[in-house]
Amino acid sequence: MIMYTFEDDLKKRLKDPAFKKAWEESEPEYQLARQLIATRLSQKMSQRDLAKKVKTTQAIISRIETMQANPSLALIKRIAQTLDLKLDLRLS
Repeated sequence: MIMYTFEDDLKKRLKDPAFKKAWEESEPEYQLARQLIATRLSQKMSQRDLAKKVKTTQAIISRIETMQANPSLALIKRIAQTLDLKLDLRLS
């Protein structure tokens, strides 16, 4: 049986300049989603619980966590405050 892992596939795809550019450009969304999920789960909070506290819907939280949304800075700030996170925005 031949195993073909995600890492193998990613390594192959990153040789394509267009894919590599898109992959690198998605890093901020990935980091936001990763931190949001980890913090929410560590606080034993469901998507629905978080949504109620920030006055949005569970579907919006889900879309942010799956990198399918483009949330406003105001919403990100409300989420950060609710999860007791410091928002650190950098441009370089």
